[in-house]
Amino acid sequence: MGKKFDFDYIVIGSGPAGATTALALAKAKKEVAIVEGESFGGSAVNSRDVPYGISLDFAHTFSKLSNSPETSTQDAHFNFPTIVSHSEGISSILSDEYKQSFLAAGISCFEGYANFIDSNTIVVGSTQITAAHFIIATGAHLKTNEIAGLDAVNYLTPATAIRSRRLPKAALVVGGGASGCEIAAYFAELGAKVLIMERASHLLPNEDKEVGKTIQEYFENELGMMVLTGSKVVALEQDNVSKRVVFNVDGREKMVRVDCIVLATGSQPTVDCGLENAGVNYKNAGIIVDKGFQTSAKNIYAVGDCVNTKNSSFELAEYEGNLLASNLIHRTKNPIDFVGFARVINTNPEVAVIGANEYDLLKQDKKCKKSLVELKDTFAGKIHQPCYGFVKLLADSSNHIIGATIVAPNASALSGEIALAIRSRITASELANIPHVSTSFGAAIKTAAKNLTKTA
Repeated sequence: MGKKFDFDYIVIGSGPAGATTALALAKAKKEVAIVEGESFGGSAVNSRDVPYGISLDFAHTFSKLSNSPETSTQDAHFNFPTIVSHSEGISSILSDEYKQSFLAAGISCFEGYANFIDSNTIVVGSTQITAAHFIIATGAHLKTNEIAGLDAVNYLTPATAIRSRRLPKAALVVGGGASGCEIAAYFAELGAKVLIMERASHLLPNEDKEVGKTIQEYFENELGMMVLTGSKVVALEQDNVSKRVVFNVDGREKMVRVDCIVLATGSQPTVDCGLENAGVNYKNAGIIVDKGFQTSAKNIYAVGDCVNTKNSSFELAEYEGNLLASNLIHRTKNPIDFVGFARVINTNPEVAVIGANEYDLLKQDKKCKKSLVELKDTFAGKIHQPCYGFVKLLADSSNHIIGATIVAPNASALSGEIALAIRSRITASELANIPHVSTSFGAAIKTAAKNLTKTA
């Protein structure tokens, strides 16, 4: 008698959440298949973390060389298509490595978009596949606001903008969140005139106000960027000469002409895979799951950005995938622990938020102690001028570190120390006693921690 299903588990999506889950299940001798609608490795490898990391690193370096007193007299040039080709080449190599790792683990790979027929069956192209269990890891996609004229205008998204082979002369970035600020910085650092618009009162509205203020000052003072906050784009138009953007600011309607428009209006979970047919409940905010990632269909689980895009990161997606696989293999119900994870915005200076930030605590009506140290007041800030940024530490009533916001040239490198402090319940006094190199930006962490001990 043949087996009831083709596979024990089918994973839909091969990004960090899906890949980690699939590989762990295959290692546990489960029969596993993985389905990918675009390129293996998902958006992290092909349109987000990897291409942005490569391209922004080059842009930051080029900008520094072009604007530092020691090298600004040099006539620096770059080949824009070569930057993109280099990034795409690395993404392609990594994508192939992902696929080869699946095959080496005995995982069957299917290329195409999956749609559920019922809770045990999907169709990929013309191929029908069954499984006892499914893990949905379909990620997220661009959320387009209600802007008139979208269908009539050739616009870019954060995913396509980083692959554009032409540097625009004048670009408008709609949206001042993480992706909007990153692509705006990329174009501006390479020499384009950039206007960035944000509906909220400050850039990076999901972070503390000091973050948006600091990044705006850097954008305006160092990159010559125009920043318009409190501005809402209402319509896009296009003719043979340029693109026109109609927007409202301070109650008045205005218009600007550009040759490039990038919509960076946030992301929303990707849930268009026939979930209704499988009995999986979802909302606009994502697939509904319990603490064990189980959906309303008992044999179907969901992890990653298709569940929640608020704290999206490669590391968190991998962690969720590993935890789900471990619980499934060992039949345990270990809960997820979000404490100490960081989200990083790859501007220059970088932004790293580890654990809690003041913005979220205020929304939850929770009190905290805080200490903010400006980088310009440190040895490192005086060495590396001009210097924008700060270290902001948060502690609870017992003076244990619960969060930090770091805006610094190497913020991501400093985040590990804070993550360890949060997860290990280290106090501000203990953190202040850890030796730090006095000429590094990390010394600001020590100073901020010392300041917190004074308020204990």
